[in-house]
Amino acid sequence: MRWPGPVGVPYRTGVTLHTGLRASITATVTDADTADALRSGNVPVLATSRLVALCEEASCQAVAGQLPSGATSVGKRVQFDHLVPVAVGRDVVVEAMLDRIQGRRLTFTVSVTDGAGLVGAGKVARVVVDEAEFLGNVR
Repeated sequence: MRWPGPVGVPYRTGVTLHTGLRASITATVTDADTADALRSGNVPVLATSRLVALCEEASCQAVAGQLPSGATSVGKRVQFDHLVPVAVGRDVVVEAMLDRIQGRRLTFTVSVTDGAGLVGAGKVARVVVDEAEFLGNVR
């Protein structure tokens, strides 16, 4: 099945995506979230890979319920600067805002903060796909 048209315009279902869609999630850093546990280092602090996963989660939540039936978004590109370490037990707030729509490509600005300030920031790009067609191409 071919995609019915660009994302930034109304679909045959009447769904329209628009910039400004947002989501925010809060997570408490656990031992399982550390660089040591995720094998991306040997320090017991929040891993960059876990931060990126949280940013993707927030991006997905920002468009949850806004895509047509049978559609989903998949990760395309992540640009992220991890600025400061965060200890186990601390809370982080992850925010994502849809700030650009180019056809099926969605670009989100993401940021992560804790009680002391900015932890990291960047961009997450996702592409809207037909879920069945996408899964049919899995190798």
